[in-house]
Amino acid sequence: MNVGDRLSVVEKDVTQEHVERYARASGDFNPIHMDPEFAASSQFGTRIAHGMMVAAAISEMMTSAFGGAWLNTGRMKIRFRSPVYPGDRITALGRVKSVRETGCGSEIACALEITRGSGEVAITGDAIVTVSKDRRP
Repeated sequence: MNVGDRLSVVEKDVTQEHVERYARASGDFNPIHMDPEFAASSQFGTRIAHGMMVAAAISEMMTSAFGGAWLNTGRMKIRFRSPVYPGDRITALGRVKSVRETGCGSEIACALEITRGSGEVAITGDAIVTVSKDRRP
């Protein structure tokens, strides 16, 4: 990987069914995600997807790019910028910001972004992964 390289794009449709399955798996039944009447009176005006469910697309993108190195050494810092609604199509994008050689291999820093179908940015962040010398992607 070189500075400026783009990671494989991950696109997903977000449905209310996905939100409900995520709620069951995570135990997060916040009414902003589940209750249409409660959500209608919120600042969003309707139900929104769980932020961490949306952020999972970043991990999928990073796993696709770096495999086990991401699972074993990856870390990310993200910021939620705008909500994602059931019915949105999200796109996870990433690009290599820097590559630094260390005693353990290449430390690769990536810029991250998830956008909604409208083009609005939902999540931004950075990730770092160390790829060992004997296991380059």
